Amino acid sequence: MIAVIDYGVGNLFSVEKAFAAIGEEVKVTGEAEDLKMADKLVLPGVGAFGDCMKNLEATDLIPIILEQINNKKPLLGICVGLQILFEGSEESPNSKGLGVFKGMVRRINAPQLKIPHMGWNSVTTHNSLFEGLNENPYFYFVHSYHAVPEDRSLITATTEYGETLTAAVARDNIYATQFHPEKSGDVGLQLLKNFVNMG
Repeated sequence: MIAVIDYGVGNLFSVEKAFAAIGEEVKVTGEAEDLKMADKLVLPGVGAFGDCMKNLEATDLIPIILEQINNKKPLLGICVGLQILFEGSEESPNSKGLGVFKGMVRRINAPQLKIPHMGWNSVTTHNSLFEGLNENPYFYFVHSYHAVPEDRSLITATTEYGETLTAAVARDNIYATQFHPEKSGDVGLQLLKNFVNMG
């Protein structure tokens, strides 16, 4: 069973529908026991970094999530769910992230372009999460900030929007995408299938 973590933010039901579309048992849940029982976890997130962290802290699920990560359970972060895996964000200077990865989330530096970066954009990939996809697949983005890891080897996909942006990161059992696979049609469904086949 795949547990989509419900903490009051994120595209919970579109994520749920996407996993159901590829034939997976999936549950949207805010229950600690469900997270422990699940085979894999999905950490969605939309909106502001600080609001996401505030909501997540209110659920008391953070110790459970970190425990499951440490137990090598596969986790997929989506959009702000990627960002909160880092230490903090320029968007919400007073909010600490989960600190799973070292580094900060920075505002996109593209003065000549419209922010947020919204719509379809191609990504350059080099990771098994993107197996079976074209060399530069297109995914759907909606964001004004992107992660800048201290360890650049975490970056598994980039996209160009005024500058080179982090589009996905991974380490061991943790995978995360800045784009929305659940809104990215067949390409996104293939990526979710690849995640299901991990670990």
